[in-house]
Amino acid sequence: MRRAELIMAIVLAIFSAYLMWKSTELPIGWIPEEGPGGGAFPFWLSTGMLLSCLWIIWRWFRRVTPQSRSNLPYFDSQSATLIGLVAVALTAMIGSIHWIGVYGAIPFFFIFYMKFIGRHSWLQTSAFAIGAPVVTFFFFEIMLHITLPKGETEPLFYPLYDLFL
Repeated sequence: MRRAELIMAIVLAIFSAYLMWKSTELPIGWIPEEGPGGGAFPFWLSTGMLLSCLWIIWRWFRRVTPQSRSNLPYFDSQSATLIGLVAVALTAMIGSIHWIGVYGAIPFFFIFYMKFIGRHSWLQTSAFAIGAPVVTFFFFEIMLHITLPKGETEPLFYPLYDLFL
């Protein structure tokens, strides 16, 4: 597990640096009268991902996390089961977007992931399951005017459009 954590952090850091470099092909600053340039969000998101990878590598060298102190092989059966569960949950979430939309799929995924895999409290799980779609809606639909798929739940959003747009 120790080497797997380091290898994954390095691979993601390289990928993040590539995305940062590639996103600079578009403007990454603020364009007057238009808003952020086409490369702004990819650049800053990959910057955050690179910083997170560097943080993981730093913590790995300090042996702060249980994984960084572990001598177990890359994957034990428990890790493989966990990865399989997350893959199935993500596939179900993506597949359900067609019927219940992004704002319905996100809460179901968070409830499954946080409560049943992460064993977090219902308070934390509920906060994320409710907060994430609300923040996502206001960020994409209201602030950026980017419509995300709503599936069969789209009529429920009409009053919000009347209220905010």
